Parts: sequence; C-alpha cells; structure tokens
Amino acid sequence: MDILRITSTQNPRIKHLMALQQKAQLRRSEQLIVVEGARELQHCINAGFKVETVIYCPALFSIGNLNVAKAEMVEVTPQVYDKIAYRGSTEGVMAIVQPRQLALSDISLGDNPLIVVLEGVEKPGNIGAVLRSADAAHATSVIVCDPLTDLYNPNLIRSSIGAIFTVPCVACTSDECISFLKDNNISILTAQLQDSEPYYDTPMRGATAIVMGTEATGLTNAWREAATAHIRIPMQGQLDSLNVSVSTAILLFEAVRQRQSNI
Repeated sequence: MDILRITSTQNPRIKHLMALQQKAQLRRSEQLIVVEGARELQHCINAGFKVETVIYCPALFSIGNLNVAKAEMVEVTPQVYDKIAYRGSTEGVMAIVQPRQLALSDISLGDNPLIVVLEGVEKPGNIGAVLRSADAAHATSVIVCDPLTDLYNPNLIRSSIGAIFTVPCVACTSDECISFLKDNNISILTAQLQDSEPYYDTPMRGATAIVMGTEATGLTNAWREAATAHIRIPMQGQLDSLNVSVSTAILLFEAVRQRQSNI
C-alpha cells in the first residue's frame, strides 16, 4: 500500500483539508466532508460512505485499527496533525469522505415509523445530540426542516459521535415535510406549551413524528396547525423549557416505552 507522507503544515493538501473543515460552501461545491475520530469514521465506513482519503498520525493512531480499503492513505507528523485537528482532544485519524444528500423519498418507513422533526434548530451540537438519541431509540429518521446549519458541519459530526451516518437524516422545507408525513398517515405530535397535553397521555404506538422547535421561538404556526396532537413535558421548577436535545430524548423514549409495553 502506497502512503503519502506530509511533514509541513503549509502543504497544499493540508490547507485544502482545513478549508473543507471550515467552509460549508466549499463542502457543498466539492461534495466532500471531513470526518474526524476513529469511532465516527468507522460508523461512516460501516454505513457504506465512500472514503476518499485517510489522514493519520502514526504517533497517535495505528492505521491497522481501522477497517478501510481503496482509500488514499496520508501519513502526517504530530505537528501537522495538531494543526488540522478540529477537536481539542483527538485520536489521530480523520478522512475526506463523499457525503450523501438524502431526500424524503429515500426514507425507508417500514411498518411503524418513528421520526424526529427539527424545525429551525441551528446549533450543530443540539442536532448532533438529537441524532445520538435517535440512534439509541432506533428511530426511522431525523428530518431537519428549514436548516440553519450544514448537516455535515464538523461540530455536528463530532457531537453525534457518528450518528449522522447511522440515522437517515434529511433536510427539507417544513411544507415538504408536512406533506410527506400526511401522505404517509404519520401522526404529527408537536412539542409546545400552548393547548397541549402531557406527553405520557398521548399515544405514540403507531406511525409517529415528534416535532421539535427551538427553545427561543418554538414551532411556527404551520406545524401547530398541521399537528395531530400537541404535547408537552410538564415542568416542576421555575423554568418553562429544556434543551431541545434533552426534550427530544424524553419524548423518543416515551414512544419506545409505549411500543415495547403495548400500552
């Protein structure tokens, strides 16, 4: 296996890699993303994404620990890797990968789908955390409506710990998503404070979409009007909301509980 070795932080390949990390427009135009970390990269490989280049530092990572084939291999020094590492702490391996842009029609709904919908959620860390919960609950898909961030933002990949590769994730408009859910007879449960019932009193055994908005502004009227039911998490303290990723996890695992206990 031929290995390219790079020792300078000024190498054009290193500068291009850093630009891909930092610029969403470049990622979109070149249809390339950067995946950092052994777990994240292995999830990416297992999901069948095409890895073009693996960049690793032998002092930090043994390439034999990674199951990858037909990719260009680039070995860098610790100084170079420290320059390109997006994380504060790193495992010494990253890769340039071809992303997938899924459409609503690509979602395999199965017999009893459980879908998470996020409207206008901007912070990559929140979306990544939601994807982790969706993976844990074996949700069918996460749909991000009217996205305000790149789904392959390095912070999102990092916070999802690779769940962006294990859970089908689609970006679309709210109108497109509402039509898709209604056409497939999927109940739309909107998380909101107004005119809502406690989440544990709402049936989630059938085909269900749990719709979450931002903590600051909540959901738009389009979702409130399209909803099958409005649900809330009763708050016992003085605050009126939880972080969107925490709220999503609570609601997802209520759906799991109901489906497993058949209540």
